[in-house]
Amino acid sequence: MKPVNIPIVRISLSFFLMASAAYLSAQQATSAPRPSNQNPNGMHVYLQAGLKTHQAGQHDYPQFLADWSKILTEHGAIVDGSLHQPSAAELENTDVLVIYKGDDGYMSDSTRQALETFVKRGGGIVSLHDSLCGPDPAYFATLVGGAKKHGEVNYTLGADIPYTIVDKANPIMQGMSDITIFDEAFYTMTWAKDPEVHVLATAVIPGTPSAGKHKGEVVPQIWTYEHTPPGGQPARAFVWMQGHTYANFANPQIQAMLLRGIAWAGKQPVDELVNYKPPVRKATTPY
Repeated sequence: MKPVNIPIVRISLSFFLMASAAYLSAQQATSAPRPSNQNPNGMHVYLQAGLKTHQAGQHDYPQFLADWSKILTEHGAIVDGSLHQPSAAELENTDVLVIYKGDDGYMSDSTRQALETFVKRGGGIVSLHDSLCGPDPAYFATLVGGAKKHGEVNYTLGADIPYTIVDKANPIMQGMSDITIFDEAFYTMTWAKDPEVHVLATAVIPGTPSAGKHKGEVVPQIWTYEHTPPGGQPARAFVWMQGHTYANFANPQIQAMLLRGIAWAGKQPVDELVNYKPPVRKATTPY
């Protein structure tokens, strides 16, 4: 054998081993078993949370990501999520972006572009509590219908929030009654004008020290927003302005309302998540 051929053989062998490894990796990825409780045909939901803020039991964004990734999976959704604002790649196959993270109106140029692209192709947004707070409420209102200015006193802090359901016939509000929850309400909002929001529930602003002269005002707290961005497809947003007290996410009425709101924002049948029944798991021989 001539010495000059030895490097060629080594290169060929190395290339063969690399190609084989890549092939096996691809085969393992495509043949990986799907967890038995997941719905392969479910709507794709991205949960955007953030780091924990406020006192214990308040604004527990990381716990929301943990709890609702499980809840939505059990109700037939395909779930992804993070503690950061999603990139364009992360939103590419997403039907609904659910945001529970304070002051989400603060965005980098790349994040804003990714969100606008998502909405233009008809992606849905669900905004919870102070996710709609930021430096430019007029801009954020174009995405979800209403927003509030960061740095202004436009909140009640913890108080009894009495709901009045103003659209009882709306399927999202099925089973919701005029309950009172201990949470936080917002006022002095910036609202989209054309089109306007569709109000589902209002609350009378309680007389807390921060509410001041706004005591007694009737302000929308739950709404839907349908719009068509310039050059884009029709898009939907659903907003629940409470969530200051994290325990309220476990209220059965509120949980069902949120599931319906998420499905509606994703342009799916409104009861798709609420009524989902996972397939019966076949008995298997234990390992």
